[in-house]
Amino acid sequence: MRLTSRLISVAAVLAFATVAKADPPLVRSVDVRGQGGRAEVSVRGVFGVPEYAVRARDAGRTIVIDVTDARLPTRGVTYEGSTSLIDGTTASTTARGVRIEVHLTRSVPYHARSESGLILVTFGVDASPEEAPPAAESNDSVTVRGIHIERRDGRDRVIVEMDRPAPFRVVPQEGGGSRLEIRGARLAADSPRTVQGDRDGSVRRARVHETRGRTVVEVDRADGTTATALREGRRIVWLFAPPSGPPSRNQVRTIARQRPLEIESDGEMDTAEAAAFLSDVPMQVSGARGARRYAGRRIDLDFKDADIHNILRLLAEVGGVNVVTTDDVSGTVTIRMRNVPWDQALDVILQAKGLGMVRRGNLIRVAPLAALEKEREAAIARAQQQEQLAPLETRLVPVSYATAEELRPRVQELLSSRGSVSVDERTNVMIVRDIIDNLDDVEELVRTLDTQTPQVLVEARIVEATSQYVRDVGIQWGGDVTMGAATGNPTGLEFPSDISLAGGNYDNNTPAQGLSPITGTVDPSNFAVNLPAITGTGQGGALGLTFGSIGGNVNLNVRLSAAEASGVVRIISSPRILTLDNHQAHIAQGTLIPYSQVSAQGVQTAFQEAKLELQVRPHVTSDGSVAMHVKVTRDEPDFTRTSARGDPTILKREAETDLLIPDGNTAVIGGIYTRNTGHNVDQVPFFGDIPIIGLLFQRRRVRDDRNELLIFLTPRIVNRAESIGQ
Repeated sequence: MRLTSRLISVAAVLAFATVAKADPPLVRSVDVRGQGGRAEVSVRGVFGVPEYAVRARDAGRTIVIDVTDARLPTRGVTYEGSTSLIDGTTASTTARGVRIEVHLTRSVPYHARSESGLILVTFGVDASPEEAPPAAESNDSVTVRGIHIERRDGRDRVIVEMDRPAPFRVVPQEGGGSRLEIRGARLAADSPRTVQGDRDGSVRRARVHETRGRTVVEVDRADGTTATALREGRRIVWLFAPPSGPPSRNQVRTIARQRPLEIESDGEMDTAEAAAFLSDVPMQVSGARGARRYAGRRIDLDFKDADIHNILRLLAEVGGVNVVTTDDVSGTVTIRMRNVPWDQALDVILQAKGLGMVRRGNLIRVAPLAALEKEREAAIARAQQQEQLAPLETRLVPVSYATAEELRPRVQELLSSRGSVSVDERTNVMIVRDIIDNLDDVEELVRTLDTQTPQVLVEARIVEATSQYVRDVGIQWGGDVTMGAATGNPTGLEFPSDISLAGGNYDNNTPAQGLSPITGTVDPSNFAVNLPAITGTGQGGALGLTFGSIGGNVNLNVRLSAAEASGVVRIISSPRILTLDNHQAHIAQGTLIPYSQVSAQGVQTAFQEAKLELQVRPHVTSDGSVAMHVKVTRDEPDFTRTSARGDPTILKREAETDLLIPDGNTAVIGGIYTRNTGHNVDQVPFFGDIPIIGLLFQRRRVRDDRNELLIFLTPRIVNRAESIGQ
């Protein structure tokens, strides 16, 4: 019964670990509140008791909170609140989880604690142990089994042994002492109350006692030593290092952690107080990938020609494990080791004697490597034999979203040599025949792969804005003067007795409307300066003036013309299309413009496309963003610019790019802005350069054309929850 209950407990732990691994913690928000010299930062998310680490850097002005194996939501973390003590907070993703940095305006002590779904860090805490509220009594309290002091790597270690993990805090005391409190813990009856340390070491003495529902460990340490408290499984290890420089009073460093993390050595601050609230996750020592890690108790060994059985019994006693050896294990060992983990010593001794071990829980079986290899080969042969003798079963595996024929190669890889798979295309069902274990693996594989393919709705918006401004101001003036006997005003000279003077700048297309109230044209108009603006129906205006004498000897004609035009045009095109993930799609709308082609076969009619087209190939990433290759084209005919045969030109607008956009966000993938300006002056030489009077000899034209093109793109995952599980 005891073995059965242990197996059930192990299965429950493994199931919980599997669920936790499948659903990593999610950090949702960071809330800041407080006033004056006190502040509180709350990190909220979807997780149980979080695994995290808190440390300080930049001389205590930045507090770093690392949440192990966590992730950020797709739309980012929400930040709320602000205080004068906290300058700002940021959240980012690292290789080990989520990192939250709290930037302070000055260095202050901090206190960290956690509970289900919450990590709470309080700044500006300066409470003594007597001011802290006592921990609530619990029927399932922690028992402190013992305390001892050891020296390793030049540092003294105060090790507190407990029956299970418990929250703790470290508070410095005046006079060079330090105090560690274990909340809700009681002291075992046989546990020592006082432990003496080395007189020349960092720790002189450690005392332990119970008070107000907690166990308190007080340490008398040398001046200037720094301390770091952390957990190793069910132990609290309090490290004391000698000062590396001028000693500082009450300098204590405590790293709050759920399990060990690899922390960058970029200047951790020695803070006056910190706390660690620990989950039941055992400590894992990090190291190089693939390298074996040793975490056993460090020991010293010095033997010559010692029997291998006695060495194994000694290591079993130190490591608290059971060792069983086979009859063919024999020989002697000569070893000398200092400060080596017992499990590493066992590994080295077995390698030196050509032995191997098989470990199940706290039971280790030692045998020669050749014997263990034969056992493994025999186990493999038995497994193969059982596979050949196992009965075959047939199972129908329906496929909903994928194609059964496409999944067939993946399923074939899981089958044994006796297995087979066929596909019924009409019902999209796979018919699998194999042993029952492989059939379960096939069903699990199909359930994993047979999911909805993400569908992406891609909307492009092409916005064109055009503005035009044209102003044209012109003048026409001229006339004639006649002096002679026929008009009654001769010059009185023999020569010249007749003189005639008339403007000569005119042709058959000279606009002269407005110079006569009777007829619309005056021919000839006798213009000396003929610089008119282009006017006509719906364009500009003109004013004509005529001055003349009674006898018609002197005539003066003046015609002023001006035209001004401005306009704004806005064109919005919005093609959109729905497609599956990793599938090419395009949509187009336009016209076919006929034009003539002259060749050896004669004149033929061909067609040129002028269309609006969207081509896209989206790919949905695991975090819900959309990576896509997109091409947007908008062509239109321009009948204002034609060829010699009257064929219009094609105005082309095209953008092609690769980009990554979060789901539902809009990005500007391209834009073109053009501006054409012109200022033209037509004038009569010399006279047009005369100030003020030169206006009578000039025509002025101003033009300003502006055109802007912007292309927006918005992808939306239609079946987001069903396809990517968010």
